[in-house]
Amino acid sequence: MPLRAGIVGLPNVGKSTLFNAVSNSAKAQASNYRFCTIEPNVGLVNVPDKRLDQLAELVKPERIVPTQIEIVDIAGLVRGASKGEGLGNKFLANIREVDAIIHVVRCFEDENILRDEGAINPIGDKEIIETELQLKDLEGIEKKISRLEKMLKTGDAKTKAEYAILVKCKEHLDQGKNIRSLDLSKEDKEIIADNFFLTDKPVLYVANVDEASMHSGNKFSETLIKVAKAEGNEVIVMTNAIEAQIAEFENPDDKQMFMEEYKMEEPALDRLIHSAYNLLDLSTYFTAGVQEVRAWTIHKGWKAPQAAGVIHTDFEKGFIKAEVISFEDFIKYKSEAACRENGRLRIEGKEYLVKDGDVMHFRFNV
Repeated sequence: MPLRAGIVGLPNVGKSTLFNAVSNSAKAQASNYRFCTIEPNVGLVNVPDKRLDQLAELVKPERIVPTQIEIVDIAGLVRGASKGEGLGNKFLANIREVDAIIHVVRCFEDENILRDEGAINPIGDKEIIETELQLKDLEGIEKKISRLEKMLKTGDAKTKAEYAILVKCKEHLDQGKNIRSLDLSKEDKEIIADNFFLTDKPVLYVANVDEASMHSGNKFSETLIKVAKAEGNEVIVMTNAIEAQIAEFENPDDKQMFMEEYKMEEPALDRLIHSAYNLLDLSTYFTAGVQEVRAWTIHKGWKAPQAAGVIHTDFEKGFIKAEVISFEDFIKYKSEAACRENGRLRIEGKEYLVKDGDVMHFRFNV
């Protein structure tokens, strides 16, 4: 199952318009009224990868299969959501189910688009969303701490460890900070992983600007970038409405002509999808044969047997070895046979750490 990134933001900031642009399997309703999106829309999104096309050009396969991530369009959060305002717990629960957050922030002025929060204020809007997520996490932590306190007298080491970490998280949240900014070790994060804290999820910001600002940004997006950068987060500046129009074109030539009119080398959407993919700490390897050239998604740092298991669990269980060619070598020598003849095909075992772009073939025995 593809990993999921959830689009969040205040009402009428361009979330569903963005979803319409990125989704290649579903179209979200986009309208100018609060809570237009009630049930989350879900779409599978192809991850653009020019390397896949380059491999296909050499191999001439019957089909090309890109890797995908799942994008979820979640209803607009409002102030007081943590206490049930608006759609409250409903969409906070939806956020809990995603692996990363794409936070859309309004960075344009338009009196025709409804706004309850007064003057355009991207930082204020950002903080409204974060405060609601923090309050919801606090609520969950306080309940969990209360339960663990009753269990501490058993002397269970795991209970003690989780309690200590949760107390640290609570103190951090009480200061108005997100759990993801707390310096927790990998082991600490594993201990509290089953709590699925909202503010522990990685976040990517989208500054939705007006058409005139699509290339240079504006004062609103610049403010958002400055704050996000201080937090170690990325901001993609884009005009969601233009991106949605680009996505409507089925003919590549028509799409290219439209982009040239707006002086665009590539859709900002491609940058967004790549950034979301990287945010999820994902990597890509390829299989290349006459039947198909295909991209496979794995987590960075996975070893060869784990990567093989993405194709089929039997591949991981019965893993013997992996035949590996770097993408650069495959392109240079133009075929697997030529790579083999020139000593560029490597045989790797169970401890091999798969690199982004590896072209792989697995040997296994079940």
